[in-house]
Amino acid sequence: MKQIFSKAYLGVGVVAACILAGCVSTPAAVKPEAIPGSAAETEVHRLAKTRLQLAALHFEEGRAEVALGEIAQALQAYPRYVDAFNLQGWIYLSLQDYKNAHQSFVQALALRPGDADSLYNLGWVQCLQKQFAVADGNFDAALGAPRASGQSVARIWLAKGVCLRQAGQIDKALQALEKANEIEPGSPAVAYNFADALLAQGEAERARFYVRRINNGQWASAQSLWLGIKVERSLGDRVAMRQLADQLHKRFPDSKEWQRFERGAFDD
Repeated sequence: MKQIFSKAYLGVGVVAACILAGCVSTPAAVKPEAIPGSAAETEVHRLAKTRLQLAALHFEEGRAEVALGEIAQALQAYPRYVDAFNLQGWIYLSLQDYKNAHQSFVQALALRPGDADSLYNLGWVQCLQKQFAVADGNFDAALGAPRASGQSVARIWLAKGVCLRQAGQIDKALQALEKANEIEPGSPAVAYNFADALLAQGEAERARFYVRRINNGQWASAQSLWLGIKVERSLGDRVAMRQLADQLHKRFPDSKEWQRFERGAFDD
């Protein structure tokens, strides 16, 4: 789906997590697998591809139920459409329907065993259900898959790190997030999650470097400013902390992060 940087930087929020991690292509970049066959089969696949592109557009614009209808038509035309099952899974995730999301990803993987994207998707839905060990196994399998390369590897390391962080395995989470940072050092998603894990590990000085990189650029958000505030508080820099708080109040006065600051709820 569309590449945006919002909500929880892959930490909270199903749709934000999917979008941020690049789990599904944007409508313009949907590239379904080529299906050799007769002219009739080619036409069926073309129709299915069109339905999938429409589904992606509807999902991008927040019309999940309409998108699911388009995917149903795509799968009716071509029942072995791996890309359709994967997108269907992420739409179900946006509706917090974990059972159907899991089933969609399992079906995608059954049709294309060892596929990096499907393994990644399955791992993420398992992570959201706190099935951390099995999720980590699928992330590892995705990393070892033949089609895993470049940006897709970075997003897998990122998701693996986030999942390990949620499981309380901070050391392993940091290793995974550092790998993601090595591959994609300009990613604000990686920077945010790396900074968050570093702060949890007591490495506030290093955390400051990464969170400042976000807050000094276009990707600053209520979440990143709040993390920056906590980092500066940990380092005892009251001036920097106040400056970030002023930005938070000015730009996001209705955010839960500003409410937390007013309450002094720094451990939330």
